[in-house]
Amino acid sequence: MTRASGTAGPRPVDDVLVVGAGPAGRAVAAACAALGLRTTLLDPAPRRRWRSTYAAWASELPADLPDAVVASRSPGRAVALTEHRLGQDYVVLGTQPLRAHLDEALGRGGARVVAGRAVAIPSPHRVVLDGGGSLTARVVVDAGGHRRPLGTTDWRRPAAAEQTAHGVVVPAEVALPLVGPGEALFMDWRPDHGEDGWPTFLYGVALGDGTVLLEETSLARRPGLALEDLRRRLHARLARHGVAVPDGARVERVRFPVDTPRHDRDGVLGFGAAAPLVHPATGFSVATALALAPRVAVALVAALAAGDDGADAAARV
Repeated sequence: MTRASGTAGPRPVDDVLVVGAGPAGRAVAAACAALGLRTTLLDPAPRRRWRSTYAAWASELPADLPDAVVASRSPGRAVALTEHRLGQDYVVLGTQPLRAHLDEALGRGGARVVAGRAVAIPSPHRVVLDGGGSLTARVVVDAGGHRRPLGTTDWRRPAAAEQTAHGVVVPAEVALPLVGPGEALFMDWRPDHGEDGWPTFLYGVALGDGTVLLEETSLARRPGLALEDLRRRLHARLARHGVAVPDGARVERVRFPVDTPRHDRDGVLGFGAAAPLVHPATGFSVATALALAPRVAVALVAALAAGDDGADAAARV
């Protein structure tokens, strides 16, 4: 890749620097490296285990995603006043197979993975690290999730609308009163928790290992409904349906904004939840990130070859 001449400040040593090594960051870094861009992926703990549950509608996932990445695939249904079959399959992704798939692509493309925390970006091409030193690149991508380590904060904005949830993971046979074999309970809006006030729903999906995640969810509220309220509602709902949560059951807690504005740092491309690509109704973003990553990489290659601002060109994808 030919480098632009006359660039002010330190000479970039990479074509692309991606900050944040979650699914979105890994996907866009791998896509850039696959097209020959010299790419570095920066994260405070790039080897840490992913603990979130990633899911999507099957139709939204890239066609070339390996079957091994899919942990479970089930027809979706929802319950409001009556039951609705949603007409498409709901897919839960295996976190470790997904990570292994993306890591293999990173290695194949020759991307460099660096452990470090970005704390400042004094220029569009230079990222300062908390331990001292810096990294430079022709394009910097913020894929650090909704916290956006390279974004700015407008303190005049109201508190974010948030999706919050409290869930437990139980054996599939324990969940049978609510989630049958081969099905995904996308939303159950019945007020079986016995409380008035803000509506919440039960989300129940098989994780592909003989267990089911049962999660009481508040879709979008400003501020987000408290996790303790969701925990209480979940256990009341499960008790009503005869679902006994085993001692020591794994707990999942969720809190993230669903109305984050566009990334606001000049010269930085936001990607994934930092863009934001989070769907405001479902909270989904992983499938969109996986599908868009190759298109963003193509846009960056074209922009850098033409000497254009790669972040601005890719933001238009």
